Amino acid sequence: MLTKAPRGTKDITPKEAYKWNYVENKFREVCSLFGYEEMRTPVFEHTELFKRSVGDTTDIVQKEMYSFKDKGERDITLKPEGTAGVVRAFIENKLYADTQPTKLFYMTPCFRYERPQAGRQRQFHQFGIEALGSDKPSIDAEVIALAVQFFNEVGLKDLAVSINSVGCPTCREKYNAKLKEYLDSKVDVLCETCLDRKDKNPMRVIDCKNPTCQENIKDIPFMIDHLCEDCSTHFDKVKEYLTEMDVNFVVDKTIVRGLDYYKKTAFEIISNDIGSQSTVCGGGRYDGLVEQLGGPKGLSGIGFAIGAERLLLTLENNNIEIKNPQATDIYIATIGEAAKIKSFKILKDLRYNHISSENDHLDRSIKAQFKYSDKINSKFTIVIGDDELANDTATLKNMATSEQTTIKLSEIVKELQDRL
Repeated sequence: MLTKAPRGTKDITPKEAYKWNYVENKFREVCSLFGYEEMRTPVFEHTELFKRSVGDTTDIVQKEMYSFKDKGERDITLKPEGTAGVVRAFIENKLYADTQPTKLFYMTPCFRYERPQAGRQRQFHQFGIEALGSDKPSIDAEVIALAVQFFNEVGLKDLAVSINSVGCPTCREKYNAKLKEYLDSKVDVLCETCLDRKDKNPMRVIDCKNPTCQENIKDIPFMIDHLCEDCSTHFDKVKEYLTEMDVNFVVDKTIVRGLDYYKKTAFEIISNDIGSQSTVCGGGRYDGLVEQLGGPKGLSGIGFAIGAERLLLTLENNNIEIKNPQATDIYIATIGEAAKIKSFKILKDLRYNHISSENDHLDRSIKAQFKYSDKINSKFTIVIGDDELANDTATLKNMATSEQTTIKLSEIVKELQDRL
């Protein structure tokens, strides 16, 4: 149907767009405070990029990606998440040759084929940051602190920060062997999804949302209890830095994150909505991803992603109002053709001086023009007719107070600059 958007997509009309502008601008502002610069990557990438980064065993790659062959028979995918494209761009543009760390942020549309629901669409939008080139725990803590400050500045105060360590290849190999042994003893009580994950990516079983399965594996061994000395020391330092920055957190052994590229620190931030909870941010460290995608060895990375739709829904659920800043400075109501023509010269002068202004394009009556001026929240309104043109004067009405002042039309820019 031509007049209906595809399922899982949503128009952002002017009644909502100002809210998006607000959170986008606030995210840019907070990222700038922490020294992060914007990166923009293509909306589609080679499919292999996501298979190698996100992982063949993930739901994203197996079930959710929008993939197709282009006219050159290349395998292309609309990006399902932001990190892989940023890391690919980091490698291709040789940003690793600059002074490290490289601190990047992005705001991008993403695409996943899943069941649409409140705050989750098939085309959705992510805010995210990626800090590349440092393996130090201090950058982990900074990334988490940036997310917390952003949420605080948009009005979310009641946050729960949960952190975990998912280990490194060294300690995870031993842990996975122990985990697989445990899961083999539970095959009779595992759900179908966990049976599939058991051999391909056993740690994902911990992330199972099936209540019966959760009950049956409540004594499952956790990665954090089997960390090597390096991972344990790293995690202790992350906690120390977060404490120093007054970031309240809890250690949650069940956080494993859904993507294959995570190593060591993993975290989630939950907003305690009025009457419910909402995960508004997830992220972690992905040491080895740069090398895995063809970049130099030994370059670490850490980042997070925020779902914009989920964030806006959370703000709404918490009764956090974003005021619409759009207000017209002045509406010029006209009577007669001569006044209407003259109004265009006045409009040009006002707009060139960055004074927002409007006039009538539907030949409304003077009464209807005043109603329209009020509807668009004009701060001032003036009426121009033949008499006003002849005398170079008009009455300027303050729409909030109804105060009226006589001004010279030839000095309208100066008058408004003094009043706005």
